[in-house]
Amino acid sequence: MRLAKKWIALFIAVVLLAGCASTQQANEAMEENNDNQVQNESTSLQAKPVSAAFTSNAVAGMKGMLENDQLQLYVSDETGEIAVVQKKSGEVWYSNPLERDADTMASGINKDMLSAQLKLDFYNSFGQINSINSYTDSVAHKQLKVEPIENGVKVTYQFGSAKRSSEDLPMRLSKERFEELTGQMEKAAQRALLIAYRENKDLEVYERNDSALQGLQLERALQAFDSIGYTEEDLIKDAEEHNLTQTKPEPRVFYASIVYTLDGDSLIATIPVEEIQYPDVFPVNMISMLSFFGAGDAQETGSILVPDGSGALIHFNNGKTKYPAYKQSVYGLDMSMETTEDANREQKVRLPVFGMIRENSAFLGIIEQGAAAALINADISGRLNSYNYVYPSFYVVNKGDVTLDANGQRRSLPKFQENPMNTDFSVRYVFLGKDQASYSAMAQYYQQYLQERNGLPQRISEASSSSTFYLELIGSITKLKHFAGIPYQALEPLTTFDQAKAIIAELEERKITELAVKYSGWFNGGLDHKVPSKVSVDSGIGGSKGMKNFVAYAEEKNIALFPETALLIANTNKGFNERNQASRTLREIPAVLYPLDLALNRRDREKSPSYIVSPRLVESYTKSMLKGVGQYDTSGIALRDLADLLNSDFLKNKQIDRVESEQISIQALQMIQEQHEQVLADGVNAYALPYVTNITNAPMTSSKFKIEDESIPFYQMVIRGYIDYAGSPYNLSTYTNDKQYILKTLEYGSNVYFKWIYEPNHSVKDTDQNDLFAVNYEIWLEKATQIYSEVNDFLQQVRTERIIGHEKLGEGLYKTTYENGMYVIVNYSQTSVTVDGKTINAEGYITGGDRS
Repeated sequence: MRLAKKWIALFIAVVLLAGCASTQQANEAMEENNDNQVQNESTSLQAKPVSAAFTSNAVAGMKGMLENDQLQLYVSDETGEIAVVQKKSGEVWYSNPLERDADTMASGINKDMLSAQLKLDFYNSFGQINSINSYTDSVAHKQLKVEPIENGVKVTYQFGSAKRSSEDLPMRLSKERFEELTGQMEKAAQRALLIAYRENKDLEVYERNDSALQGLQLERALQAFDSIGYTEEDLIKDAEEHNLTQTKPEPRVFYASIVYTLDGDSLIATIPVEEIQYPDVFPVNMISMLSFFGAGDAQETGSILVPDGSGALIHFNNGKTKYPAYKQSVYGLDMSMETTEDANREQKVRLPVFGMIRENSAFLGIIEQGAAAALINADISGRLNSYNYVYPSFYVVNKGDVTLDANGQRRSLPKFQENPMNTDFSVRYVFLGKDQASYSAMAQYYQQYLQERNGLPQRISEASSSSTFYLELIGSITKLKHFAGIPYQALEPLTTFDQAKAIIAELEERKITELAVKYSGWFNGGLDHKVPSKVSVDSGIGGSKGMKNFVAYAEEKNIALFPETALLIANTNKGFNERNQASRTLREIPAVLYPLDLALNRRDREKSPSYIVSPRLVESYTKSMLKGVGQYDTSGIALRDLADLLNSDFLKNKQIDRVESEQISIQALQMIQEQHEQVLADGVNAYALPYVTNITNAPMTSSKFKIEDESIPFYQMVIRGYIDYAGSPYNLSTYTNDKQYILKTLEYGSNVYFKWIYEPNHSVKDTDQNDLFAVNYEIWLEKATQIYSEVNDFLQQVRTERIIGHEKLGEGLYKTTYENGMYVIVNYSQTSVTVDGKTINAEGYITGGDRS
């Protein structure tokens, strides 16, 4: 059992009956705790007394516990509820809805959850999920403790009870054994056993009378056995005598704590992972915190901010109860845990934030610890209760299934992660006043928050008067060929170095000179290259000499060149031993990823898979890659997956959880940044932002889940002015016309991006690269010129400017305001509209503002 010794002592002293062997130890532990509590009360609370001006605040039933210049924290020592008072405005934020008892929609456990601060999901012995919460399983039984600690308050919950049951008594005793045991007891104890057991004269045994073992009779029977020192070994021995299996039931008792502290304008709530204590047979899968903090009721107006893709809003009371509630993992799926079988088009959560926007106030939640193990949840009123709410959950122990096959029978058994996540779980709740109650203000706050903590690179300097044209060129791919009827795999050149120069020259002729060129498929076997344990330039596109000439050409033309590499996915098993080098799943098999068959919208398991590289190898691969690329003296490098994916390794006795994997990726990014001035990466999660200068495939929309109401450029509002970016390549996107693409790039402040090859489109036929269906540069050259010219006319005026405002003016009508005063209003609808006396055509836009 993972109960700390201290908690075992408390558990025995408070719950079990007197006479247990560890009673003295428990009493000593309780005395120590009481001494500590008195000491903390005399230091923490007296050092930071709550001012009398707020002691009579409308926070009934709570005690003032903490205060700083901006906030006060009140805590109920009976229910664990908290309230945070903003001293300037008098606004009060509650952990639980005040009027929850009047909620006629919520019932049963959903009603209880409105009063809870924690929820634990745990597995039983069959691998099935069960849930307990801090109200039903702790507060209702008066099993919580509120104590001041240094600079904070800790609320500790005991979930469940260690109360013994009839299962602690032997099921059957022989007549001789019964007489032996009762012969050692006093008369009162003997009478208790005569009630607790019925004699079966036919079998000459005494059988436990469960119907009689209730309340006082159960307590007397337990005391009778305790009085003669009856042990678990006795219980097992008596069961074996009758061919039965019986052990004392494992107490289903859990412990968890929340520590609250104040920091300026923020409340910080932390769940220490070491204090999530549970029996070994009931591992905790997930813990959810403050599910109804700041919840809005059915009469309020407001929105929930969720970090889906670029960001999304869920409006209060939107009536979409027939659709699933919002739930997404931060930083996407862990591919050592699960992979989607279909072409998953869900956007990832890139930023570990969430929020609540109300009419006169707002809060922004920032996950500071445990983001890699977190999920964001949100729902609206009308489904389970009458409230709109958003909250984080955190994985503690993951589960997989191991299938056993014996004698033609298959059975699945649960397999659990060896150790809990190696991190505490901490969320900063930032309180924003009426003038900041918007997602634009939230984005500005989060941007400043990251900047102050070195979470963003330095501001972009005014290096160019034009916006960037992002171009990805693909060197070569693997293609199935035949010789004398015998199939073999060979490299198919799609864009040689000389051909890449020709494409760049044509763009220059069209006045597109501010280029960022990502060159993929150039080493170790093309686009699906071998792991970079060494770097060898493919001869079919020009070899090492061609690469050096191309780098020199790019430098001469002042073109940012980014040779691309993958570090977390082994696209082939050549040079890669999947048994030793791939991440392991909880089933203890290598984690694989099969290619997608877009026609069938599923993974094609008849083709060769890619492998998830164990985080243990990321550092060595990064060093080898940097050494190999370093000989070509490129100022830039492109990362396909290092800033985009985050995976665990469940190798037995060498587990690397997702939080530890995040730190490994950060160390690799630091190594890359030290060698390269410019780093371009796909996707880019929050932890990678300080180490990149350019982003491609940045999220340009949300997943558009049915429960969501609007997509917003929250991601862009956070990074613009610090990192240059573009969305997905236009020629491989789902846009039906260039007008909609232009509007999106202007609204989101994004650059133009194309993905090309020099050879004809049919060159990729009969390859695994079936996503490259329209990439020949010649058919896109004219369109790219037109799009870039139109977009650049405005974006060059806001080249390095942050987005400081974004708002919806009407259906399909959005305004984006930049730091220098310039703005753009885009109209996605099929009809013209008038704004401030200016007509905006259908699928058109207007720009304005005085550039400062």
